Amino acid sequence: MIQISKRVESLSVSATLAMLAKTNELKAQGVDVIGMTAGEPDFNTPDFIKEAAKKAIDENYSRYTPVAGYLSLREAICGKLRKENGLEFAPSQIVVGNGAKHELANVLLALINPGDEVVIPTPAWVSYVEMVKLAEGVPVTVATKPENGLKMTADELEAAITPRTRLLMLNSPSNPTGAVYSRQELDALAAVLVKHPLVTVLSDEIYENINYVGGVASIARCEGMADRVIIANGVSKAYAMTGWRIGYIAAPAEVAKAVSKLQGQMTSGASSIAQKAAEAAYLGPQECVEEMRQAFERRRDLICQLAAEIPGWKAARPDGAFYLFPDVTALLGTHVGDRRIDTSADYVMYLLEEANVGTVDGGAFCAPGYIRLSFATSDDNIRKAMARIKEASAKLQK
Repeated sequence: MIQISKRVESLSVSATLAMLAKTNELKAQGVDVIGMTAGEPDFNTPDFIKEAAKKAIDENYSRYTPVAGYLSLREAICGKLRKENGLEFAPSQIVVGNGAKHELANVLLALINPGDEVVIPTPAWVSYVEMVKLAEGVPVTVATKPENGLKMTADELEAAITPRTRLLMLNSPSNPTGAVYSRQELDALAAVLVKHPLVTVLSDEIYENINYVGGVASIARCEGMADRVIIANGVSKAYAMTGWRIGYIAAPAEVAKAVSKLQGQMTSGASSIAQKAAEAAYLGPQECVEEMRQAFERRRDLICQLAAEIPGWKAARPDGAFYLFPDVTALLGTHVGDRRIDTSADYVMYLLEEANVGTVDGGAFCAPGYIRLSFATSDDNIRKAMARIKEASAKLQK
């Protein structure tokens, strides 16, 4: 009898991918389901990026790449960080991998020893806790408060740090909440971290270009943090390139070296063609990024307007990313006939089966009582989905 390892047995299935699969399964059966589960832009990759990939094929970029990525791509990333973020990195401090998700996991495996603690403000993306568990670390989740915009405060960070703390995972703009940390808020967190030199920050900035506040600050710019921050980013969200699987870290040299060593034994370099496409994305015209951002902002405004009409919802206005994360606790303890809605997971299944709208339970993000909806879909789909949710929710009775 084949036995599965304990490390895999202990992992949870990705709730976002599970709900996406269930939504797609119903669609394949002919059910008119509107999916609001997927965390990916619904736009096509810009043509100039696709042309660069075709050119790379014609020019026979078909062999193994350097483990850390082509030098030309790493130089392009350094240029992006310098121009857009005011950060100086050398190509030797950049490691390119198979998406930012891959690089986040690599960092944890490279830095965390069994029993090391990793502080994670919640609500948090579904994979953070599971990645820490895979690295045999201890996830220390810190529930943030609505009155603080679901963002960690300096006092909450200070209370969470112990002698075993080695890493803080920070995500701004946030998946799932859309919260964006201001420079002042990051400065306050940095002031705490300066007192704890053994704690490094893993800053997931994959949604930085999808913001509605005129720009996103990086904690790497805060005083005393230049050599304490590992930035994870990539082309998936900003350039509608989720399937190309190119992400990167920008890190202190010793971290980049360790991650590259690990990657060399596990996956080697990322796709050669996708790397050349990513290089074109960073070096080419950037109007496409702003055009998509403006579309997401319009959709943000639309879904917030419609969410205000749904009984039992309390939905904060997201400042970034493309998710709405309403508090639905007012609907718990309700029923339709014999069907009870006692948890947010019950409500998500009710919306899928009765309203034919796919959403994700907030419990997957360490925030039961909430649900997540992606508005990375058309205006028409948003209107139809929210109308269905409104009708289905109105049927719930105490």
